[in-house]
Amino acid sequence: MRLRKRPGVREEMATYPKLVPMNGQDHKGNWRAFFGNDNPIHIELGTGKGNFITTLAEQNPDINFFGVELHEEVLIQAVKKAEAKGLTNISFLWINVNDLEDYFAPGEVNRIYLNFSDPWPKKRHAKRRLTDRSFLSKYKNVLNPDGYIQLKTDNETLFEYSLNEFAHEMFLLSGITLDLHKSEYAEGNVMTEYEAKFVERGMRIYRCLAAHPIQLMALAHGKK
Repeated sequence: MRLRKRPGVREEMATYPKLVPMNGQDHKGNWRAFFGNDNPIHIELGTGKGNFITTLAEQNPDINFFGVELHEEVLIQAVKKAEAKGLTNISFLWINVNDLEDYFAPGEVNRIYLNFSDPWPKKRHAKRRLTDRSFLSKYKNVLNPDGYIQLKTDNETLFEYSLNEFAHEMFLLSGITLDLHKSEYAEGNVMTEYEAKFVERGMRIYRCLAAHPIQLMALAHGKK
């Protein structure tokens, strides 16, 4: 669905300098100084209207959160949610996921959330999927060796594709479920706007964790 451009959104975004740092690249490798603490960093790629990431930030004041979003029309809604909640442990990057390594240094990120990403169903568009190996290589670079990716999707084909891509890139898979809300992982699960709609319709939610490949290597050598 094509988003409708709303006049003045870009200018409005600039009025939230702490929540939307326009010079984000300057903080690469030094985001903890930006927040004024040494707390771990969690990021959501494709944060949309921000219900998921702002709820997590509200529940976990000892973690620094980032919402990454390309479309300013929805990002501004996430920013306003954070502002209304008075959150000081969250910021938003108005960028393309392709540029992630320009904003985070190697090992700077502790966790990445991929929630209901565009499945790009046509085979010729597979490389646009956020779990394609070309993106996973970027995530491996910015993730801490003890870090991991959490994936949730309503799309079975994307989920199967993602599991194969994770395996190809040597991520250590765990917490796999084909029906999140009927699984042991349902407790404490924070829903996105899309997820709430899908669950209301009785749709299944697929979910897994993918730990940094270094953890698989350590396991193979008996170090974990």
